[in-house]
Amino acid sequence: MTMSSGVSENSLSSGKISAGATDYRRRLTPAITTVLSFAALVIAWHISASLWPSRSFPTPLSVFQTFLTETASGDLPYHLGITLWRVAASFFLAMIIGSAIGIFLGSKRRADQFFNPWVTLFLNIPALVVIVLAYVWFGLNEAAAIGAVAVNKIPNVIVTMREGARAIDPRYSEMATVYRFGPLDRLRHVVLPQLQPYFAAASRSGISLIWKIVLVVELLGRSNGVGFQINLFFQLFDVAAILAYTLAFVAVMLLIEYIVVQPLEHASTRWRRRAA
Repeated sequence: MTMSSGVSENSLSSGKISAGATDYRRRLTPAITTVLSFAALVIAWHISASLWPSRSFPTPLSVFQTFLTETASGDLPYHLGITLWRVAASFFLAMIIGSAIGIFLGSKRRADQFFNPWVTLFLNIPALVVIVLAYVWFGLNEAAAIGAVAVNKIPNVIVTMREGARAIDPRYSEMATVYRFGPLDRLRHVVLPQLQPYFAAASRSGISLIWKIVLVVELLGRSNGVGFQINLFFQLFDVAAILAYTLAFVAVMLLIEYIVVQPLEHASTRWRRRAA
């Protein structure tokens, strides 16, 4: 009897270890695949640049050397920090304003019918037009730059959050009424939990859109930032420096995507049933 119990315990422990190892490998596989994918891209880039050597098509090593030089001088960290500040300010401004308007329109049918043409109009105005008008009306300053980026993103947030507000289950609102929830309790315990997946979706799409528009804003009317530096090196035909600044900024945004945005999105949708 004792031997049987020992065998059962050993089998159970082995099963747990095996399951843990399998789960660890499953979680590690996407990261390994991503690294291998980027490695293959760099190898293909190096081979192509070596076969057709040109100043306008530098090798990865040349770009990396330029990256080290710009980093050592302090220029790259400074301009990258300025751009990230503008991305963050524009992002939070667009999310706050767009979410408030979207939730309001999603919960008020008549207001949505009246303002829907406005939303459609702003959705289809080119980002370049908004940026140019902001600089013309408000001057070449920081407020105009951040405001122009936020205005380009706000309509997208409105559309996403409006759909989220429409999808709110009325039964929970009725329960909140029965239990006499105050406005803050209703917002905290009824509205926000149901809107969390939509916040995550708007945030993810917002990051990918905003950082691209920020570079255009800097290129057109700012005296610092990654976009300004890219414009400067374009005039000098320094492709290695252009790629060094671009890849450094993209690398930071990818880290934000994988470390912050995706985990938040997974956490907000963990209650959904997964496909078998």
